[in-house]
Amino acid sequence: MSRSINRVTLLGHLGADPESRRTQDGRLVVTFRIATGEAWRDKTTGERKETTDWHTVVIFNEGLAKVAEQYLRRGSHVCVEGQLKTRKWQDQSGQDRYATEVVLQAFRGDLVLLDRSERQAPDETAYGAARTRPDRPDPTAAAAPPFDDEVPF
Repeated sequence: MSRSINRVTLLGHLGADPESRRTQDGRLVVTFRIATGEAWRDKTTGERKETTDWHTVVIFNEGLAKVAEQYLRRGSHVCVEGQLKTRKWQDQSGQDRYATEVVLQAFRGDLVLLDRSERQAPDETAYGAARTRPDRPDPTAAAAPPFDDEVPF
């Protein structure tokens, strides 16, 4: 039996605000599109060229969906890791249609927000105020005293 893996990692920017909806049984589902691209210089003309690809991301993980719904906006820089899934349906004229999406399932998938935390306000009253992480030492604090040369063992 051969083994295979279906895993995709994308690093890009959102093209629009995420869309939220609920399934028939009440579960939250968030969908958004990520732009990824590459740039290069044409060897013959020296002209700079670039290409952009758009990817649809669907989050079925309730926790990640809430984070996406609350913190992601158009232009947000994110890294997503999930599985490629292709859906098939028939349009109104009876033609088969297909869509391939990056799906973050309930227990499979990651969402990493790459925007600087200082850009995100914790609440309306602190909008625009820079935030610091409590686990980082204050660079203006006095330096710790040097270690004693005597070793206790």
